[in-house]
Amino acid sequence: MSERSAPPGALALVQDLVNTLDLGTGGDALDSAEGRAPFGLTEDTVGPARELRESLRATLLAHAGHPPHRAVTPLGALLARAPLVVTVDDTDGSAALAPVDEGPLLSRVAAAVAEAVTAGTWQRLKACEAADCHWAYYDRSPAGRGRWCSMQLCGARAKMRRYRAKGA
Repeated sequence: MSERSAPPGALALVQDLVNTLDLGTGGDALDSAEGRAPFGLTEDTVGPARELRESLRATLLAHAGHPPHRAVTPLGALLARAPLVVTVDDTDGSAALAPVDEGPLLSRVAAAVAEAVTAGTWQRLKACEAADCHWAYYDRSPAGRGRWCSMQLCGARAKMRRYRAKGA
């Protein structure tokens, strides 16, 4: 949906998960085996993944200065359940948080969030302010005040609505 480039590092995982649900059409990629495969999900694990997705969406809306789209489990409560370990690279001594087991989506998301917080990029991952969109995007604007996933689509619609409202 967005013409924006992918976010840095592991934030792509977070963006991809949030963007599995198209609010405009109601299509949910997690309904199919093909849509679940990139996340290592099965039909049995899709429920918690959806809960995580909507908690992430609420947090990304908060990054953009908007209230949650609906009541969700707080993201911090979900991520607190993720088993992580500190890893240290033997060659350069750099440290990072990593999932104890590469399988669970929750642990991979928690590690991605931790990496982004450390890199200072977490607050730039946002959700589009359009109520029928809320698509995740990485805000690369100089001031960090991007509002829409796409200026050509959601931004143009919002600006047209404001313009029409002024003329009424």
